[in-house]
Amino acid sequence: MTPLRSGGSVPGVFEADDLGTYVVKFTGSAQGRKALVAEVIVGELARALGLRFPELVLVHFDPRIADSEPHQEVRELHSASAGLNLGMDYLPGARDFTPEVARTFPVDPVEAGRIVWLDALTVNVDRTVHSSNLMIWPTLGIAPPRLWLIDHGAALVFHHRWEGTDPSKAYDFRHHALGHYGPDVHAADAELAPKVTLDVLHEVTAAVPDAWLTGFATPDEAREAYVAYLHARVRASAAWLPTDFPTREELAAEEALRAAKTQEGRPNWLKRVPDLHGKPAAEQDWSVHLG
Repeated sequence: MTPLRSGGSVPGVFEADDLGTYVVKFTGSAQGRKALVAEVIVGELARALGLRFPELVLVHFDPRIADSEPHQEVRELHSASAGLNLGMDYLPGARDFTPEVARTFPVDPVEAGRIVWLDALTVNVDRTVHSSNLMIWPTLGIAPPRLWLIDHGAALVFHHRWEGTDPSKAYDFRHHALGHYGPDVHAADAELAPKVTLDVLHEVTAAVPDAWLTGFATPDEAREAYVAYLHARVRASAAWLPTDFPTREELAAEEALRAAKTQEGRPNWLKRVPDLHGKPAAEQDWSVHLG
């Protein structure tokens, strides 16, 4: 139906032969197949823990259906992605959870804590105040709008270098998109950690296609490596549980200081150019897809 050029992976919106509409991420993208592995493992784990995450499907893609695409880069991506790819259920009318939206959108500290906990467990450092990878849906009708998790391709950073990875390592989550909601990560740890069992981890890793699991002698060995790492990490949650979140005022002060330093370091001619760091991109009009 259309490529989505706002992200680095350039996914596309497709109608599949089951008449469902999906955002498809391609095996030929610059992020590679490990990004799709992370999407499957983290996404299915999120759903197993009761968090809102769109359904994932495997999509068999024939590049010929997009022959009319005018952009060479997108055509090359399609050509390199023939065969099995990953689709995420399309949420019609969904809005990005931008910093502007976050100023007024209510998020319960318990829900915020669950999402932060999942991100800390799976080392997803790509859900920040400037790039939340969260959507608000539905935005039409009488049902209340809720937060939905998307885009976990940058998670599981340990699988890019297995040697020397420490399951108890703590990461910086001070600028998490939900940090200023006062996330109750201790309640989330008490609730969710017991649910991340070996059986659950085996179930979510089993959903990854064999062809996407590389770096080990067999796909099953790769799955066992993911299971062992995540199981060890959940047992070490006391070492990595993030708790140091700045307030809205502290975030604003940090941003103002950063902008002032950036402006100070610019040459005079560049000081007249507006600083757009962290500003949201123009929202796309999705009404053309709603019929």
